[in-house]
This record gives sequence, structure tokens and C-alpha cells, in this order.
Amino acid sequence: MSKKIFITGSTGFIGQKLTHALAGQGHSVTALVRSKGKAQTLVHPNIQTVEGDLFHTDALERGMENCDEVYHLAAFASVWAKDDTFKRVNIDGTTNILDAAKKQGVSKVVVTSTAGVIGPAIDGPVNENTPRQVDFFTDYESTKYESEEQMRQRAANGQHIVIVNPTRVYGPGPLNVSNSVTKLVKQYIDGKWKFMPGDGLSTGNYVYVEDVIRGHMLAMENGKSGERYLLGGEDATYHELFDMIAIVGGKKYKLYKMPLGVMLTFGKVQLFLADNFGRQPMITPGWVRKYLYKWSVSSEKAQKELGYQITPLMSGIQQTVDWLRTDNK
Repeated sequence: MSKKIFITGSTGFIGQKLTHALAGQGHSVTALVRSKGKAQTLVHPNIQTVEGDLFHTDALERGMENCDEVYHLAAFASVWAKDDTFKRVNIDGTTNILDAAKKQGVSKVVVTSTAGVIGPAIDGPVNENTPRQVDFFTDYESTKYESEEQMRQRAANGQHIVIVNPTRVYGPGPLNVSNSVTKLVKQYIDGKWKFMPGDGLSTGNYVYVEDVIRGHMLAMENGKSGERYLLGGEDATYHELFDMIAIVGGKKYKLYKMPLGVMLTFGKVQLFLADNFGRQPMITPGWVRKYLYKWSVSSEKAQKELGYQITPLMSGIQQTVDWLRTDNK
């Protein structure tokens, strides 16, 4: 049955693919875009756009008129901000979306968060109920966590809200800040990536973008209100990840170990320049400290309750490299 759907973050890495997937299923999709120029990637007979941002309440309410479902993917996920942008976008902006959805009588809302809110794996792989055992590393994590707390309160008061928490997403799509793993893959197969973070033994969880798209739709269909669902893939150390990329890419390059102490010092210098001169940092000390931990994740809950499925990492990297070498020239 065709539905009327409103989506934010529709020009981003995940949002763009989700918008097209929903339109391809025959749904009528209204996408929030900041400008008409941004909407050039959203050409489809079932997609219409409304111009505005998370603080244009008129645009939000107009876009959600008679909508059955809302997907809220828009977020501020940068390394650093010179003001309160993280709070404004990730907390206040989400509040505006949920207020508009409630006012317009939207049946279900799925909100995209991050696996980073749960924290690293101290005692084995984390799941949705693992208590966070270390401080937040970034403002992105902390504001997403606070926003989730507010969502759970709203869900307890009757608004249908489901939260999804992707891990490190990779795959074909815009090579932007949200698709940094694919940028790394491209740099490696082009012979331009030279460094191994730390000792290479830090574990990450890598999820193929198409799994995340399906995970969002499954969360809308089968997710329980007030619950969060980890949309993960396979765990891999940096050594394992680069070995897979080398096998698929057909050439293994020598990587130089970058001691965490050196990375931390570099991060501190970058942060100093950012705070004092407004220069966007490449990395911050908080981001570097994440490399000290394992980020092992279990997606068992999503698999059991949603019907979520995981693409093997080697297969996903193969598809990503194929795309980089053909479609992304």
C-alpha cells in the first residue's frame, strides 16, 4: 500500500538512498531540502521537495501534512563546531521534527542516531541495553544521546518513535563526512592512504549502506516504539579491514603505524587552531581517544525483532570497490 512519507537528511549519504528506495516502492515522498540546488539528486516522479531546515516550522508542518510516516536523518555530525550547532541541530532540531509530527497526526517516526551513543565494547560486544561505561568522546555522541533520552520520554507519553543506531557505514554514495570509510577505501586502492591508526588492533564495526537502508524501513514496519535498534555489520580490526581492501583491490600497500600519542598531539594542535582561529580541524583529541577502544557490536535484537540482515564485510567491500572503479570515475 502506497504511503505518504516525509524525510529529512534526504541529500545525505544514507538519506539520499533511502529517499529513492521509498519512492521506488511507490510511496509518495516529501523531502526537506535547504535549497533547490541540493535537490538535484532527488529527481523521481514520486519525490517532491519542500524548502527549509529543521527550524522552519511552517515548512516542516507543510511537508508533513497528511503524512503517515516520518524518517528523520538530518544531523550535525562534524568533528567540531565553533558554537552550539551540535545542540541546536541534534537536540532542538529533532524536537521540532517530533513536535510537527505530533501536530500533524503522523502515525510513526523513525529517527537515525548512532551506535556511538552506547560507547565502546569494554566487556564484549555492546547491545542496545549495554550501559555506557566511559565519558562521551565527542559533542556529536553526547547530543545524540540526550536527544534519544527525550525521544524515549515522548514514546512513553504515546508518540510512536523508533530509534536506529548505525555503526560505521560504508558503500556506494557521496564521498562526504558521513561516508568516511568509503573515502578511506578509495584512498587505499589509489595508493594514497599511508597510515595504520595506532597498532591497528582497534576493532570497528562496519555496515554496508544497503543494510542500513533496509534497516530503516524494517524499523518503520516492525520496530517497537521507544526502542533502539543497532544496525551493525561485521567487526574488524584495522589490520583486518586493510587486508580485505588489499585483497579486493588487488594490491597491498605498506602502511606506517601512527602512534596514538602522535595522533593525540596532532589533534590537540588542530583543536587549538580551531578554537582560536576558527579553522576546521581534521581530527580532535576526543576522536583520537576512540582509537584506544574496541567498538564491537551485536545486532541480534534488530535481526530478531526487525528481520534485519547483514552483508558480509568482504562482499560489501567488493561491491564498494567495484563502484569506485566504474560508477565513480
